[in-house]
Amino acid sequence: MNLRKKIYLYTTVLFAVLLLIMNFTVYTVFSKLVYENERAAISNEMANITKIAQSSIGNVPEAELLRALVPSSGMVRLVHPDKKAKTVASPDEKALREIPAEFISNEEIKTLEKGKKVYMFASAPVILPDGEIGSFQLTRSMESAEKILKTLRFVLGIVTVLAMIPVLISSAFLSKFITRPVATMTATMKEIRKSGQFKRLELEGKSQDELQQMGETFNHMIDLLESNYEKQKLFISNASHELKTPLTVIESYSSLLKRRGLKEPELFNESIEAIHSEALRMKEMTEQLLLLARHDDQWMLDLKLIDLNSFLTSVIRTYGDAFKRTIQLEFGLAENTFIQTDENKLKQLLFIFLDNARKYSDDVIRVTARTEKSEVYIRIEDRGMGIPHKDLPRVFDRFYRVDEARNRKTGGSGLGLSLAKEIADALGVEIRLESTEGLGTAASISIKIT
Repeated sequence: MNLRKKIYLYTTVLFAVLLLIMNFTVYTVFSKLVYENERAAISNEMANITKIAQSSIGNVPEAELLRALVPSSGMVRLVHPDKKAKTVASPDEKALREIPAEFISNEEIKTLEKGKKVYMFASAPVILPDGEIGSFQLTRSMESAEKILKTLRFVLGIVTVLAMIPVLISSAFLSKFITRPVATMTATMKEIRKSGQFKRLELEGKSQDELQQMGETFNHMIDLLESNYEKQKLFISNASHELKTPLTVIESYSSLLKRRGLKEPELFNESIEAIHSEALRMKEMTEQLLLLARHDDQWMLDLKLIDLNSFLTSVIRTYGDAFKRTIQLEFGLAENTFIQTDENKLKQLLFIFLDNARKYSDDVIRVTARTEKSEVYIRIEDRGMGIPHKDLPRVFDRFYRVDEARNRKTGGSGLGLSLAKEIADALGVEIRLESTEGLGTAASISIKIT
């Protein structure tokens, strides 16, 4: 049984049960009120005729007195303590005479059944002419009340049947309405599987109910899948394209070594150096490709407060010592300037810009840090060859090289600045690149102060 049929069945049964419970409650309450009214009516009637009977006993023969007090549909009876009884019944209720006489010394009201009829019975004590206590009893038919209850049962039955019609219609509409997004989603998934193309649900309206949220979540999931799929395709394409050259170089030099390496020492050293250089470049390129293949949600940032002064000092000293380069650090920051960021990712971002400055300039690298309003600006400047103005808009594109020969010589892969852009977006910082050809390049990082 599919979901739509289940919803249809469950809602229909639920509405039917609720309707039956409501009708049963109405009938129970109404019948109780009818019986209470009948009890009150016979109680009042019993009080009146008992008063008349008490004043007439001994003065009027019992038979005449009972005939005068008998109801139109019922019976009156006077029972002596020795259970001798005088009974008078209306013409249409003669069957009541068959009920055995019973002496009841106190007042009592109850219902009783005779055949298929229901009667209200009342008894009250009276003083007989000889001074003893007798039991004056009144039995009255509840046919009119039973007709009312029967009519009520019929009406409630008709109402239940008629009410089930809109229930069935609304249940069918409700099941279709609820399962429509699910059916659409299933159809979209089947279409994706069949065509191999990513598709999204067409969401209607601006409702924020669970069905709308499910549709938005599905579309977001498709966005993630498509993004990851495109990143994987791009990764495979980039890797196969960019790794081909270093692998070719390594293969060529390896073949050359195999043929002539032992006979020519100079060729041996040249080949080893080339193979080692290309292997290092492949390692760096592979690591950068793997980082760029990540989705934005997979960076797993570890945000914490860091003291920017001590952080920059440590980063500059570590990098300068590692590459034996002079880096001039100029602080324009107040003491205890704290920012909230991922320390390792920010260090990686700084290393990318420092590495570019080192590769393309032999002069002193200058790093300045200053505060402006609620932001910190870190600027890394070199005195290298610079970047032509026409190339600046594309330097953050993957594998873009300003000068192919220059990048090959310095070991560049065209991925560093692309990776820097990804890291900056993940950290929520802004980066800018300024360059003048022949004078140098400056990279700026702006970070909000906590």
